[in-house]
Amino acid sequence: MDKLRITGGQPLTGDITISGAKNAALPILCASLLTSEAVQLHNVPTLRDIDTTCALLAQIGVKVQRNGHDIELCADQPNSIEAPYELVKTMRASILVLGPLLARFGEAKVSLPGGCAIGQRPVDQHIKGLRAMGAEIELEHGFVVARAQRLKGARIRTDMVTVTGTENLMMAAVLAEGETILENAAQEPEVVDLANMLIAMGARIKGHGTEEIVIQGVDKLHGTTHHIMPDRIETGTFLCAVGATQGDITLHQTQADTLEATLHKLRQAGLEIQNNGNTIRARMRQRPNAVSFSTREYPGLPTDMQAQLMALNALANGRATIAENIFENRFMHVQELRRMGADIKTEGHTARVRGVETLYGATVMATDLRASACLVIAGLAAQGDTTIERIYHLDRGYENMESKLAAAGAQIQRLS
Repeated sequence: MDKLRITGGQPLTGDITISGAKNAALPILCASLLTSEAVQLHNVPTLRDIDTTCALLAQIGVKVQRNGHDIELCADQPNSIEAPYELVKTMRASILVLGPLLARFGEAKVSLPGGCAIGQRPVDQHIKGLRAMGAEIELEHGFVVARAQRLKGARIRTDMVTVTGTENLMMAAVLAEGETILENAAQEPEVVDLANMLIAMGARIKGHGTEEIVIQGVDKLHGTTHHIMPDRIETGTFLCAVGATQGDITLHQTQADTLEATLHKLRQAGLEIQNNGNTIRARMRQRPNAVSFSTREYPGLPTDMQAQLMALNALANGRATIAENIFENRFMHVQELRRMGADIKTEGHTARVRGVETLYGATVMATDLRASACLVIAGLAAQGDTTIERIYHLDRGYENMESKLAAAGAQIQRLS
């Protein structure tokens, strides 16, 4: 199993190019099931979750051709409506084939998903919405089994804001009969990217990016070409690393307006940030200031940035309070940061961080995707050597992270 070894203390300097957004690419890959024509995608990141999704689509019968960051998919002759446990167990986003399969073929059998162990993340809101559209759904031996001759438009209000739920129901609704209104919809930029791609395929969608999305169903969709948006979480992660190491980095092929809440907190921490089109230059000239925050649904501060900002706070001047409002089990990185000398106390959904001047290298274990990034940031800023184990989590969501960091001056290497 691979590990990362980092010798800390070097400020990051130079240039880093941001990859396409994993959280946009995954539902967009699944949307290829909605048409029999070819879909061409560009700027797709090379990640383990992308590999898993492509393998899942291929098993369903989608023709998948990959060339670097370009993927062409064609679901003209699918031979299965099942997403098996063997592929679904490692990645919760696999549930995103449920809506497209049901909408186009009238049936679907999808294993209940797995993924990072950061909370329950139930799929009941997906099921509730599809049932409102006329689907018959049963849970059988760990599978969601759904059938519908043709889905019917409906007004659906989810009990909570759910990104994958919004995406699944939006994909199902584009081929449903009549009008579907999604209330309490997720507003994330990745939802908007999916909607824009569906519109390019012939879907009729309004209100994406707001809490109410209105979809007029159509009889069929056609193929299209789409460029995946930049990864705002990767952008935020590298900005935290710049702040922790007191570096000076220019990020390319990014999009500042998708992470305004994160940029606001980083500026409060002392990071100098300049936006210029699709580039962001970030420079830190001082020890970070402690910044308190609460995670919220978009446009609030994303839960996917909580761990990275905690690593920055661990080195900051002052005290910070962090409230995690999205997932109930997302402080597993705290114990690992303590091994490096961080002063952090947790109580329920709240963490209290007293910044220390120095973190020290140690052997630590990644527990989930963003916790992995948090430990990389801590290792880059720490004195001495840090070894991060179980980095397969990191490979699920960050493309060539160690190569990008090494090119910016980090002393980091992968050990097999």
